Amino acid sequence: MQTRPTPTGILVSVLFFAVCGLLELGLGVLEAPRPLQFWPVWEALGRAILYWLLAAGLWHRFALCRHVAIVYCLATLVTYAVVLGLALGQAPLQFPDSVVVSSLFQVPSCSLLFPYLRSGEATLLFPRALFRP
Repeated sequence: MQTRPTPTGILVSVLFFAVCGLLELGLGVLEAPRPLQFWPVWEALGRAILYWLLAAGLWHRFALCRHVAIVYCLATLVTYAVVLGLALGQAPLQFPDSVVVSSLFQVPSCSLLFPYLRSGEATLLFPRALFRP
């Protein structure tokens, strides 16, 4: 029995959300007050797990997870466009380092991932329903 290799689009989508989870956990722990306490680490882990669950759903080619990923990418691009507009307008705001670092990773990635996830090819690659009737 020969298995087909996983399509590149699925690998890239899964890797993007897996790395987002790692960034969320790492930056959350890095910005947590010292000495480290349970609740800030627990919150960072909870946020990271959401990314990893989405990555797992994309790996298993659930159509619902593709839709969630599309909405996530669109929301990320809109949010960071507003933040960039505030920065260019010299708004007196300061952002945590985690926001700056994650935006440097997410904006270019989402700009490339969003059109792919909306494509006809992606529609064919993510055919599975989350729940079967």
